[in-house]
Amino acid sequence: MLQEIKDLQNEAVSRLVAEVGKKNEITFKAPTGSGKTYMMADFMNRIIVKKSNVVFLVSSLSKGDLARQNYEKFCDYAQKKFFANLNPYLINSEIAGEERLFIPDTHNVYVLPRDLYKEKSRIKTQGVLFNFFLQLRANGKFIFFIKDECHIATKNLDDLNATFEKVINFSATPKLSRGQNHDVEITTEKAEEVKLIKTIEWGKCKRNGDETDETVEDAVNKFESIKEQYRNLLDVNPCLIVQISNKDKAEEEWNNTILPVLNKKPELKWMMIVDKEKDCDTNDVFKAKKQPVSKWKNYAKENLASIDIIIFKMVITEGWDIPRACMLYQLRDSQSKQLDEQVMGRVRRNPCLLNFENLSPEAQELAMTAWVWGIKPESANKTYGVKLFDEPSDTTDNIKVKITKIKPLTQKADFDLQKILKPLTTHKSIFELGRKLKQTTNEVRQICYDYASDYQKWWQVAEYADEIKKESEKYLCDYAQSMEVAKDENGNEMEVSFAVTSHYTDNGNYVNIGNWVWRRRDVSDKFAFDSDAEREWASILKDLSASNNNDSQKSVATTTVGKIKNKQNENTFEGFDTNVNEKEIFLWGKNYVPNSTIKFEYYMGALHSSFPDFVMKDGYGRIHIFEVKSVNIAPSMIDNNIYKAKIAELKNCYKQASLITNQVFYLPVLDGEVWQITQYANGQE
Repeated sequence: MLQEIKDLQNEAVSRLVAEVGKKNEITFKAPTGSGKTYMMADFMNRIIVKKSNVVFLVSSLSKGDLARQNYEKFCDYAQKKFFANLNPYLINSEIAGEERLFIPDTHNVYVLPRDLYKEKSRIKTQGVLFNFFLQLRANGKFIFFIKDECHIATKNLDDLNATFEKVINFSATPKLSRGQNHDVEITTEKAEEVKLIKTIEWGKCKRNGDETDETVEDAVNKFESIKEQYRNLLDVNPCLIVQISNKDKAEEEWNNTILPVLNKKPELKWMMIVDKEKDCDTNDVFKAKKQPVSKWKNYAKENLASIDIIIFKMVITEGWDIPRACMLYQLRDSQSKQLDEQVMGRVRRNPCLLNFENLSPEAQELAMTAWVWGIKPESANKTYGVKLFDEPSDTTDNIKVKITKIKPLTQKADFDLQKILKPLTTHKSIFELGRKLKQTTNEVRQICYDYASDYQKWWQVAEYADEIKKESEKYLCDYAQSMEVAKDENGNEMEVSFAVTSHYTDNGNYVNIGNWVWRRRDVSDKFAFDSDAEREWASILKDLSASNNNDSQKSVATTTVGKIKNKQNENTFEGFDTNVNEKEIFLWGKNYVPNSTIKFEYYMGALHSSFPDFVMKDGYGRIHIFEVKSVNIAPSMIDNNIYKAKIAELKNCYKQASLITNQVFYLPVLDGEVWQITQYANGQE
C-alpha cells in the first residue's frame, strides 16, 4: 500500500498548492500519523520552486520540542534531496549577556518555537523578528506563515500578521470557532484505507453511553493478550499508554487506580513521563532521574523498547511519534475535543509502514488495530466489524477470484540488461548516482541492486538507471506482456475470496441489506458505503440479486435466488455454462479493503493496486467485478486530471485482466444521475 500512501499525500499537497492562488488563508486538515510534516515540507518545496522569492515562517509548539523536531526533519528532507530546495533555520534566543539577537537572511524556511515570541522575551522586546520580516519584504520577499497545530491559539504572534502574504493552517483538529474551515482534507477514513493509520476499536466507557466501564486492569489484561502476537507477527514490542489527570487528581489516580494494577504485574515494565524530569519514574533499568524528559521519551518510543506501559499527563499530546503504541486508556476527563483527538493520534500510527505488504493477513489486521478506552470524539465515525455469514467456507468455497499482478522487466522473455548498459569512459559522482537511485522507482532499484554484485557493476548500472527506467515503464504499461494471473509458491494460479472478517466506517451512506455475504457483528442489516455512488450501486446489486426471489422455503444463508440478465450480450460469454434453470444462486458482497486480498495491479508512474468495490457470482458461475466511480465530486476534493488518468489506466488494466482471468469487469461511473458503464469480458470493451 506504500504507493497508495504516496499518491494520497501527493494529491493533498497538489490541492493545497492550487488553493494558494485562490485565498490568503488556507486550512489543511489531516489526521495525526498521516505524515503532516512531510506534506508540509513538500508543499513549501513546491512553492519555492515556483516562486524563489517566497520565505516561510513555520510556527511550532514549544511543548515536546516540536519546533526542533520539525526543523530536524526539514533538514533531513533537504539533505536526502527529497525536497532539495528547502534551506531551514531554527530561530532561537540563546545569546550571551546584552548581545543582540541576529537572524540570517540566507534561508527560506524559518522555524519558530511559538513560546519564544511573547511579552518580555528578547526576540520581541528587541523587535528582532518583526524588523527582520520588514527587511525581507523591503528586499522583495513574500512571507508565507505556516501555523503548525493551528488549533492552539497564537495571539502572541498577532502583531506579525501585517508582514505575511499568506497564512496556511495545519492541524488534525482545526478550530472552527476561529474560522479554520478546512480547504483541503485527508479524511480519517481515507488514511485508514491506505493503511496510513490504524482503525480504532473502542473499549467500554460509560461516558460513551456504555452500561459498564472497563478498568485500567481490563486494559492491561487486553494488552497482555496481544503482546506476544505483536512480537511474533510484527517483530515489535507494543505498548499501552495511560493518560492521567493534571495536578492533585493525578496523584490519586496513580496511587489508587494505576499502581495497584502494576504491582500485580511485576513482569511488565512501566514508565511515567511528565513535564519535569525529577517527577519521571520507571521500574526499568533506565532510572537516571537527571536525564531530561526528551531522553525518557526517546528511550520509550523505539519499536524494540522494553517499556510496556507509559503513563503521562500532557507531555505526549503533540509532537511525539511512537508507532509501537497500540492502546490508550484515558483516566483524564478532558473537556477539549481537540485534545482528545490529538492524544488518540498517538496510538494510530502504522508500526510496519515500510514492510506492510509483506505481512500475513493476520499480522496486517493486528498492525492496523488500535484499542482506546476514552471519550469518543463527536467527529469520529463509528467503525463496525463485519464477518462472512454463517460458515465462512460457504462463501469462500463458492466465490473464487483470480487476481493479477505485474511482472518486473527482468521477467520479459527477451530482456537483456547488457543491451542497455555500455562501457563507461567517465564517471558521475558516486553521491549523485546514489541520489538518482533513491529517486527512481522500486522496480528499477531492484534491477540495479540485483545486477550490482561488485562496485564496478554498481557504478555502471547506476549510470544507466534512467535508461532502465524508460525500458521498464514501456514494458510495465504493456499489460499484454507484463500482466499475469498471480501464482502461489507452487506456481499454481491463485484463487482468493473475501476476508473472513473486516470492518467499515459509518459515514451515513446507508443501505439495508440482508441478502449478501456479510453480516454485521451486532446482527444489524444496516451498512454504510464510501460514497453516494457506491451506495447507489449497492442498491442496484441488491435489487438485481433479489429480483427473482420467490422461493420462500429457501434457507437465507449466504445466498439469494435470482438470475442476472445481460441485455447487450445475454448468456454468450465464452467458457461459461449457460445451461441453467431459471432460478439460480447469487453471491455478492462489498470488497472491504481492510484484510482484502482481492486486488489487481496496474502501472501509473509506479505500481498500484486496484481493490474493486464489489464482487458478485451469478447463476452461471461467472465472477463479476465492479469498480465504482463518480464525477460528482467537488473540484477542491480531487485533482481532476489525476482522477481521469486513473480511470483510463484502470480501463486498460481491466481489459487485459478480463482476458486472462475469464472474469467480467465493470467501471460504472456516476455522472449527475446517469450511470456510464464500461464492461470488459474476454478482453473486449
